[in-house]
Amino acid sequence: MALVDFQVDGHVAIVSLNDGENRFNPTFLDALLAVMDEIEHGTEATTLVVHSTHEKIFSNGIDLEWLLPVLQQSDFAKSKRYFYHLNRLFKRWVTYPLVTIASIGGHAFAGGAIYSCAFDFRFMRTDRGYFCLPEVDLGIPFLPGMNAILRSAIPEIVLREMQLTGVRMTAQMCQTHGIVKGAYPRDELLDATLQFARQVNKKRAIIGETKRRLNKAIVDAIDTEDPAHIESGRFYVQ
Repeated sequence: MALVDFQVDGHVAIVSLNDGENRFNPTFLDALLAVMDEIEHGTEATTLVVHSTHEKIFSNGIDLEWLLPVLQQSDFAKSKRYFYHLNRLFKRWVTYPLVTIASIGGHAFAGGAIYSCAFDFRFMRTDRGYFCLPEVDLGIPFLPGMNAILRSAIPEIVLREMQLTGVRMTAQMCQTHGIVKGAYPRDELLDATLQFARQVNKKRAIIGETKRRLNKAIVDAIDTEDPAHIESGRFYVQ
C-alpha cells in the first residue's frame, strides 16, 4: 500500500494517509507532495478531502524517531533541510488551488494539528482522538510560519492555552471554539465530511487567488521569518 494515495469521486479528490501514525519524515512528506501535484495537474477535482486509514490517529506530526537523532548528532545541514521541506508542504497547502477539508478521524498531535490547521475546513471524530500541541513538553518551539497557520484556525486565547499548557482538546471543545466545522462519531465522520465537500465546487482560479490573499501572512512568515530561525539551527530547547 502506498504511503499516500487518492481516488476521485466527481469533483472531490479523496486522499488517504496510509502510513500508520502518519508522521512527517522526508519520505512521507515527498509522498504527500507528490499526490498533491498529481491531483492538481492530473485531475479536474476542485475539492480535496484528506483522511487517515489508521483507526485512531489522523497524524502525530513530526517523526521524532527520525528527527531527534539528527538534532542530537548536531547534523545541522540535515535538520535544516528537513524544516525547509516541512515548510514546503505547509506553503503548498495554504496556497493550493482546491478547497481542502481535513477529516480528523483520531489524534491530531503537534505537527499533525498544525497540518490540519492549514486546511480550509476541518471535521473531527467525537468518540476518540485529541487535538493537541504538546511541543511545550518536548522542548520544540514553533516556527513563525507554524504560529501563523495555527492563528488562522484557532482563536488567540485558545491557542495561547494550548501552546503553554499542552491541553488535549476534544472534538466537542474544538467545535465550540470554531476550530472544526463539525464533530461526528467515527462511523459518520467521513460521510459527513464528504457530504460537505460535495456541496463545494468552485473554480480553481478563484480559489487559488483567494487563498493566496487570505493566507498572505502565513506565506510571508514562512518566506521571510522562518529562514532565520531555521538557519540558526536552534530547533530544540532543553
